[in-house]
Amino acid sequence: MGRPIKPRTVCGEAVRTFVPTESGPGPVIRLSVEEYETIRLIDHERLSQAECADMMDVARTTVQAMYESARA
Repeated sequence: MGRPIKPRTVCGEAVRTFVPTESGPGPVIRLSVEEYETIRLIDHERLSQAECADMMDVARTTVQAMYESARA
């Protein structure tokens, strides 16, 4: 039996789609809410992975894995 999933805190606004202002048609990229939140906190809010982990109430290694998954 695996470990139970720990709830994650997400505080960003709900966004359904994001399109850069100067982009042509491209592939659709789907992110989970958690992946979007890590990108928002680390890239947009300029927080460290440790600060992001504290805000989401998860381990830093979990944030690192979500961030790498979102960037891929």
